[in-house]
Amino acid sequence: MIRPRPFAGWFVCPSGLTDFSSEPLCSDNRESANSESRARLGVKTGVSRKAKFVLTKEERQTIVTKFGKSPTDTGATEVQVALITERINYLTGHLKTHKHDHHSRRGLLMLVGQRRRLLNYLTKKDLEGYRALIKELGLRK
Repeated sequence: MIRPRPFAGWFVCPSGLTDFSSEPLCSDNRESANSESRARLGVKTGVSRKAKFVLTKEERQTIVTKFGKSPTDTGATEVQVALITERINYLTGHLKTHKHDHHSRRGLLMLVGQRRRLLNYLTKKDLEGYRALIKELGLRK
């Protein structure tokens, strides 16, 4: 037998009782019980996500001043390679602990390819600069 659906304005408790007032006859304490159990386990409430790897302004500025021709020279190939190398080093450590993080693995492979293309450009443009950069970053053995 098919039961008729209750009027949309009525509150339907899990036990099936209906009420015409705004106050429910029985309360559904799932949310409060869930928050209590989260608090007991030490889980933070609310939506919070871990921040992705981001260099601080100071770290980025030290890399730019070290490898760039001026403190604002962020577009130089050497600076870009150094910044990408920092991200690659971080992701390598991340993937050692999180072996099944395939999304980050793909990002790492894309970064390695980008760095490889920039280094190829640098070898054609300035071979001595390429050798100095490789030695400074410790990329080749």
